[in-house]
Amino acid sequence: MEREIMTVAQVAEYLQLSEMTTYKLVQEGKIPGFKIGRHWRVKKEDLNEFIERLKNGERL
Repeated sequence: MEREIMTVAQVAEYLQLSEMTTYKLVQEGKIPGFKIGRHWRVKKEDLNEFIERLKNGERL
C-alpha cells in the first residue's frame, strides 16, 4: 500500500536526494509540505504535482 503522507526521509529516498537537501527544499517552500508539531510531512499528491511542474520547465 502506497503512503499518501510522506516524511522528509521518504521524500528524499523517492527523489533520490539527501535528507538535508530535501529538508531545506521543504523548509523553503520549494517542495510543498506542512508541519505536524516539529515534523515536516509532504502529501504524495502534492509531490507528484511538484514533479510535473519541474518536468514542464519550472525552476526551483
